[in-house]
Amino acid sequence: MSLLWPDRFVAVLDPRGVLLTRRRGWGGSPQTVGNAECAAGAEPAWSAAADALAGLLKGPVSGRGELTVVLASQFVRFRLVPWSDEVGAPDELEAYARIRFEEVYGPVSGDWVLRLSPEAAGRPRLAAAIERPLLDRLQAIAANAGLALASVQPYLMAAFNRLAGRLRQDDFMFVLAEPERSTLLVAREGRWTSVSSTVGADTDEALGALIARERELQAAAGETLPTVYVHAPGREACAPAVGGEAPVTLAMPAAPAAGALLNMAMAAR
Repeated sequence: MSLLWPDRFVAVLDPRGVLLTRRRGWGGSPQTVGNAECAAGAEPAWSAAADALAGLLKGPVSGRGELTVVLASQFVRFRLVPWSDEVGAPDELEAYARIRFEEVYGPVSGDWVLRLSPEAAGRPRLAAAIERPLLDRLQAIAANAGLALASVQPYLMAAFNRLAGRLRQDDFMFVLAEPERSTLLVAREGRWTSVSSTVGADTDEALGALIARERELQAAAGETLPTVYVHAPGREACAPAVGGEAPVTLAMPAAPAAGALLNMAMAAR
């Protein structure tokens, strides 16, 4: 191992399985260290994935390095936080964002860990939340393996940030089609206008129906459907054309044949 660059491990946690990869230095591609399936029926839902990660880290770790964790959208909740002139300090902003989550999820969201996107004044923010026990467990797993937990990244945020440079305008819908779940981000004039996540089949037909339904909602609100960008990790296919316009497919540098979890690992910074 290089004395200058510690090993960097990237783990992808999905309800169906966990992938552990290693990058040598900061410019290398991720190399698969191991993968494991998740036990079915575990509660809370993320506990089986955390157990699988702990098992994968028992063997290959040398006691020096960093761990980045990429979370599938099943383990993350998202909300749009409107701008408010009355909210200024960081603690006020977090309290304001928590109210948005409590509107949907109730008091249970009071102890979730929140992160908000940086936006210019006057613009809504995207907020992501994970359960605090999940973060605590990941910190303990990393410490037990002799690693520093560098970051915990929702795949939606990691993928969008990695692919945003390929979006050609400020009006768009970004569709993330993960295994068994799709998440939609809509922006108008460079401002976030909606975020939603739904369970669905891993088929082009299901994805096309989801986009068509969003098109109907936009039309009902007097809006036209902006250009649609689709990222489906590990899949070559894309949604069919909706309203005569085919979505633009965005892919990570990894070949689709590499599989969904390896493609998800490629998104980590």
